[in-house]
Amino acid sequence: MITLKQVKRVYSAGEVKVHALRGVDLSIERGEFVSIAGPSGSGKTTLLNIIGCIDLMDEGSVTIDGVNIGLMDKAKKAAYRRNELGFIFQSYNLIPVLTAYENVTLGLSLIGMNKSDMRERAMTVFKEVGLEGMENRLPSRLSGGQQQRVAIARALAKNPKIILADEPTANLDSHTGEEILKLMRIMNEKHQTTFIFSTHDKMVMDFAKRLVLLHDGLIAGDTMRKEA
Repeated sequence: MITLKQVKRVYSAGEVKVHALRGVDLSIERGEFVSIAGPSGSGKTTLLNIIGCIDLMDEGSVTIDGVNIGLMDKAKKAAYRRNELGFIFQSYNLIPVLTAYENVTLGLSLIGMNKSDMRERAMTVFKEVGLEGMENRLPSRLSGGQQQRVAIARALAKNPKIILADEPTANLDSHTGEEILKLMRIMNEKHQTTFIFSTHDKMVMDFAKRLVLLHDGLIAGDTMRKEA
Protein backbone atom coordinates (compact mmCIF):
# COMPACT_ATOMS: atom_id res chain seq x y z
CA MET A 1 0.00 0.00 0.00
CA ILE A 2 2.73 2.50 1.00
CA THR A 3 6.22 2.26 -0.47
CA LEU A 4 9.11 4.58 0.31
CA LYS A 5 12.29 4.31 -1.74
CA GLN A 6 15.49 6.12 -0.78
CA VAL A 7 13.61 9.01 0.82
CA LYS A 8 15.90 11.84 1.87
CA ARG A 9 15.13 15.15 3.58
CA VAL A 10 17.61 17.89 4.41
CA TYR A 11 16.78 21.04 6.35
CA SER A 12 18.85 24.21 6.44
CA ALA A 13 19.49 25.85 9.81
CA GLY A 14 21.49 28.88 8.77
CA GLU A 15 24.64 27.52 7.20
CA VAL A 16 24.16 24.12 8.84
CA LYS A 17 22.54 21.26 6.90
CA VAL A 18 20.43 18.88 8.99
CA HIS A 19 19.95 15.47 7.38
CA ALA A 20 16.60 14.42 8.84
CA LEU A 21 16.24 11.39 6.53
CA ARG A 22 19.25 9.85 4.83
CA GLY A 23 17.71 7.31 2.43
CA VAL A 24 14.75 5.45 3.92
CA ASP A 25 13.28 2.34 2.28
CA LEU A 26 10.02 1.14 3.82
CA SER A 27 6.85 -0.71 2.79
CA ILE A 28 3.63 -0.74 4.82
CA GLU A 29 0.66 -2.94 3.90
CA ARG A 30 -3.01 -2.07 4.22
CA GLY A 31 -4.40 -2.57 7.73
CA GLU A 32 -1.05 -2.51 9.54
CA PHE A 33 -0.67 -0.96 13.01
CA VAL A 34 2.84 0.46 12.92
CA SER A 35 4.92 2.51 15.34
CA ILE A 36 7.83 4.49 13.95
CA ALA A 37 10.00 5.06 16.98
CA GLY A 38 13.28 6.67 17.83
CA PRO A 39 14.88 9.42 19.91
CA SER A 40 14.35 13.12 19.23
CA GLY A 41 16.01 14.06 15.97
CA SER A 42 15.83 10.55 14.52
CA GLY A 43 13.53 11.67 11.67
CA LYS A 44 10.30 9.95 12.72
CA THR A 45 8.05 13.04 12.56
CA THR A 46 9.63 14.09 9.25
CA LEU A 47 8.87 10.64 7.85
CA LEU A 48 5.27 10.82 9.06
CA ASN A 49 4.84 14.28 7.57
CA ILE A 50 6.18 13.19 4.19
CA ILE A 51 3.74 10.26 4.05
CA GLY A 52 1.01 12.71 5.09
CA CYS A 53 1.78 15.18 2.26
CA ILE A 54 2.65 17.84 4.84
CA ASP A 55 6.40 17.98 4.19
CA LEU A 56 8.45 17.59 1.02
CA MET A 57 11.22 15.10 0.31
CA ASP A 58 14.45 16.14 -1.39
CA GLU A 59 15.12 12.78 -3.00
CA GLY A 60 13.38 9.43 -3.39
CA SER A 61 9.75 8.46 -3.93
CA VAL A 62 6.63 7.71 -1.91
CA THR A 63 3.77 5.80 -3.51
CA ILE A 64 0.40 5.08 -1.92
CA ASP A 65 -1.81 2.58 -3.75
CA GLY A 66 0.39 3.03 -6.80
CA VAL A 67 0.13 6.84 -6.79
CA ASN A 68 3.44 8.70 -6.52
CA ILE A 69 2.57 11.53 -4.14
CA GLY A 70 5.93 13.17 -4.77
CA LEU A 71 4.79 14.01 -8.30
CA MET A 72 1.66 15.83 -7.10
CA ASP A 73 1.52 19.61 -7.13
CA LYS A 74 0.55 21.56 -4.01
CA ALA A 75 -3.19 21.60 -4.81
CA LYS A 76 -3.35 17.86 -5.54
CA LYS A 77 -1.46 17.08 -2.34
CA ALA A 78 -3.89 19.19 -0.33
CA ALA A 79 -6.85 17.39 -1.92
CA TYR A 80 -5.28 13.98 -1.30
CA ARG A 81 -4.53 14.88 2.32
CA ARG A 82 -8.09 16.14 2.82
CA ASN A 83 -9.84 13.19 1.16
CA GLU A 84 -7.69 10.14 1.86
CA LEU A 85 -5.76 10.70 5.09
CA GLY A 86 -6.66 11.15 8.75
CA PHE A 87 -4.48 12.85 11.36
CA ILE A 88 -4.26 12.58 15.15
CA PHE A 89 -1.95 15.02 16.97
CA GLN A 90 -0.50 15.07 20.48
CA SER A 91 -2.14 18.46 21.15
CA TYR A 92 -5.50 17.26 19.72
CA ASN A 93 -5.73 20.31 17.39
CA LEU A 94 -9.44 20.81 18.04
CA ILE A 95 -10.99 24.19 17.24
CA PRO A 96 -11.88 25.56 20.70
CA VAL A 97 -14.96 27.57 19.64
CA LEU A 98 -16.55 24.56 17.89
CA THR A 99 -18.39 21.73 19.62
CA ALA A 100 -17.13 18.17 19.37
CA TYR A 101 -19.76 17.52 16.69
CA GLU A 102 -18.71 20.59 14.71
CA ASN A 103 -15.03 19.63 14.96
CA VAL A 104 -15.81 16.22 13.48
CA THR A 105 -18.18 17.39 10.75
CA LEU A 106 -16.03 20.30 9.57
CA GLY A 107 -13.76 17.92 7.65
CA LEU A 108 -16.77 16.12 6.19
CA SER A 109 -18.19 19.38 4.88
CA LEU A 110 -14.86 20.09 3.15
CA ILE A 111 -15.15 16.86 1.15
CA GLY A 112 -18.68 17.78 0.06
CA MET A 113 -20.78 15.45 2.24
CA ASN A 114 -24.39 16.56 2.69
CA LYS A 115 -25.76 17.42 6.14
CA SER A 116 -27.84 14.28 6.55
CA ASP A 117 -24.92 11.96 5.73
CA MET A 118 -22.59 14.06 7.87
CA ARG A 119 -24.83 13.68 10.90
CA GLU A 120 -25.25 9.93 10.39
CA ARG A 121 -21.51 9.44 9.99
CA ALA A 122 -20.60 11.67 12.94
CA MET A 123 -23.04 10.01 15.32
CA THR A 124 -21.72 6.59 14.27
CA VAL A 125 -18.11 7.47 15.07
CA PHE A 126 -19.05 9.22 18.33
CA LYS A 127 -20.66 5.96 19.44
CA GLU A 128 -17.63 3.95 18.31
CA VAL A 129 -15.19 6.09 20.31
CA GLY A 130 -17.35 6.16 23.44
CA LEU A 131 -18.49 9.80 23.31
CA GLU A 132 -22.19 9.32 22.69
CA GLY A 133 -24.07 12.18 24.37
CA MET A 134 -21.05 14.52 24.40
CA GLU A 135 -21.38 15.80 20.83
CA ASN A 136 -22.43 19.32 21.84
CA ARG A 137 -19.65 19.97 24.35
CA LEU A 138 -16.88 22.42 23.61
CA PRO A 139 -13.31 21.05 23.92
CA SER A 140 -12.86 23.04 27.16
CA ARG A 141 -15.61 20.90 28.73
CA LEU A 142 -13.86 17.64 27.82
CA SER A 143 -10.97 15.88 29.52
CA GLY A 144 -7.70 15.31 27.67
CA GLY A 145 -8.68 11.73 26.92
CA GLN A 146 -12.10 12.79 25.67
CA GLN A 147 -10.53 15.45 23.44
CA GLN A 148 -8.24 12.82 21.94
CA ARG A 149 -11.29 10.61 21.32
CA VAL A 150 -12.85 13.52 19.42
CA ALA A 151 -9.63 13.75 17.40
CA ILE A 152 -9.89 10.02 16.64
CA ALA A 153 -13.55 10.43 15.65
CA ARG A 154 -12.59 13.32 13.36
CA ALA A 155 -9.88 11.20 11.73
CA LEU A 156 -12.16 8.17 11.28
CA ALA A 157 -15.24 10.06 10.07
CA LYS A 158 -14.22 10.28 6.42
CA ASN A 159 -13.17 6.61 6.24
CA PRO A 160 -9.54 7.36 5.39
CA LYS A 161 -7.13 4.81 3.98
CA ILE A 162 -4.47 5.82 6.47
CA ILE A 163 -4.43 7.48 9.89
CA LEU A 164 -1.19 9.18 10.91
CA ALA A 165 -0.73 9.79 14.63
CA ASP A 166 2.09 12.00 15.90
CA GLU A 167 2.85 11.24 19.57
CA PRO A 168 -0.87 10.63 20.33
CA THR A 169 -0.33 9.80 24.01
CA ALA A 170 2.16 12.56 24.84
CA ASN A 171 -0.34 14.74 26.74
CA LEU A 172 -2.17 11.88 28.46
CA ASP A 173 -1.55 10.03 31.71
CA SER A 174 -0.58 6.38 31.33
CA HIS A 175 -4.05 4.98 32.11
CA THR A 176 -5.81 7.28 29.64
CA GLY A 177 -3.07 6.70 27.07
CA GLU A 178 -3.59 2.95 27.32
CA GLU A 179 -7.36 3.38 26.82
CA ILE A 180 -6.75 5.51 23.72
CA LEU A 181 -4.34 2.94 22.27
CA LYS A 182 -6.80 0.11 22.90
CA LEU A 183 -9.48 2.14 21.14
CA MET A 184 -7.24 2.72 18.12
CA ARG A 185 -6.39 -1.00 17.97
CA ILE A 186 -10.12 -1.80 17.92
CA MET A 187 -10.70 0.74 15.13
CA ASN A 188 -7.75 -0.69 13.19
CA GLU A 189 -9.09 -4.23 13.42
CA LYS A 190 -12.72 -3.26 12.77
CA HIS A 191 -12.15 -1.01 9.75
CA GLN A 192 -8.78 -2.29 8.48
CA THR A 193 -7.58 1.31 8.49
CA THR A 194 -3.79 1.58 8.40
CA PHE A 195 -2.44 3.31 11.53
CA ILE A 196 1.08 4.77 11.55
CA PHE A 197 2.41 6.37 14.74
CA SER A 198 5.51 8.40 15.41
CA THR A 199 6.51 7.98 19.04
CA HIS A 200 9.18 7.64 21.66
CA ASP A 201 6.63 6.31 24.20
CA LYS A 202 7.39 2.70 25.15
CA MET A 203 3.70 2.00 25.74
CA VAL A 204 2.89 2.95 22.13
CA MET A 205 5.76 0.76 20.92
CA ASP A 206 4.44 -2.16 22.99
CA PHE A 207 0.97 -1.79 21.45
CA ALA A 208 2.31 -1.81 17.90
CA LYS A 209 1.95 -4.88 15.73
CA ARG A 210 5.06 -3.71 13.90
CA LEU A 211 7.88 -1.59 15.27
CA VAL A 212 10.14 0.41 12.94
CA LEU A 213 13.14 2.01 14.67
CA LEU A 214 14.80 5.11 13.26
CA HIS A 215 18.23 6.39 14.21
CA ASP A 216 19.96 9.37 12.61
CA GLY A 217 17.57 9.36 9.67
CA LEU A 218 17.96 5.68 8.81
CA ILE A 219 16.01 2.55 9.69
CA ALA A 220 17.84 0.76 12.47
CA GLY A 221 15.31 -2.03 13.04
CA ASP A 222 12.02 -3.39 11.71
CA THR A 223 10.18 -6.01 13.74
CA MET A 224 6.83 -7.72 13.21
CA ARG A 225 5.23 -8.72 16.51
CA LYS A 226 2.87 -11.68 16.67
CA GLU A 227 1.56 -10.85 20.13
CA ALA A 228 1.30 -7.07 20.55
